[in-house]
Amino acid sequence: MGILTPVAIKIGAVSWMPKLLPQIEKWDTRLQRVSNGRLSALDIAGLPNITLTVPGRKSGVPRSTPLLCVPQDGGWLIAGSYFGAKRMPVWVLNLRACEKAEIIYRRKTIEVSWREVTGAEREQAWQRMLAVWPNFAVYEKRTERTIPVFFLSPIASGS
Repeated sequence: MGILTPVAIKIGAVSWMPKLLPQIEKWDTRLQRVSNGRLSALDIAGLPNITLTVPGRKSGVPRSTPLLCVPQDGGWLIAGSYFGAKRMPVWVLNLRACEKAEIIYRRKTIEVSWREVTGAEREQAWQRMLAVWPNFAVYEKRTERTIPVFFLSPIASGS
């Protein structure tokens, strides 16, 4: 957590934030490009993050999305919250359609496998995620959909 994390938490909870997501994503992509991947909006906020790259389920074109993550047991937890928007984030649909993905974590590119976390394990993971980003509870109240949680595991080289 960083000095700006409390500010980020307040901003992340505002009700109109889902409407700004396309602009935030474009700004964050530009920030990452001009910093050669050294800085993202989540870095500025002092939050752990990855950039997830998965092929588009229809086009096959790789799509990259910066995401808040929670490092756990040598892997990463991520949630398809989309600030509590009604629709599912596209990256969730793309991830579900592929077998493996790629992430950038701390400027290292890592191939990962994934699984969707359900049941009691999801509840435990959700509590860990809430400890890092309390706004997940706000997002959960905003939407009728169940926010999916995924665990990403690094794939050993040569596997």
